[in-house]
Amino acid sequence: MAQIDLDKVLDKAYADKDLTTILSAPVAALKGVSDRDGELLQEAFGVKTVADLAKLKYVRWAQALAALDTSSS
Repeated sequence: MAQIDLDKVLDKAYADKDLTTILSAPVAALKGVSDRDGELLQEAFGVKTVADLAKLKYVRWAQALAALDTSSS
């Protein structure tokens, strides 16, 4: 089972929320992602929520490529 320190990846306003709320939150709920970043993601890719970002094919492709990289292990 995957584990993550929510305090490290979420804006403090979302750190105590349940997973359903986090996934439906705007991408600005992620630490380091500004409201403007969220607007740009929506304009470019139609991404509105954390779940949308996770499902974005370009993110998935990048993750798959990074997983193939054995040089950084």
